[in-house]
Amino acid sequence: MKTVKISLNSIDKVKSFVNDLTKFDTDFDLVSGRYVIDAKSIMGIFSLDLSKPIDLNIHADSNMDEILETLTPYIVE
Repeated sequence: MKTVKISLNSIDKVKSFVNDLTKFDTDFDLVSGRYVIDAKSIMGIFSLDLSKPIDLNIHADSNMDEILETLTPYIVE
């Protein structure tokens, strides 16, 4: 598992983020405080506070480089 910080500060970003994740047969969790939601769930994402960066847990054993490359527009340092 790998964790990265991402920013989803607009509705369009959330839509494209979910579309990008659905290309992978891997589990993704968004963690905000004590809440953990499925990152492929648009409704779940909108239940979080999107004004600040969120932790994304990537549960992948393979093709991590491809996943991280796809997620580059959302990752914040």
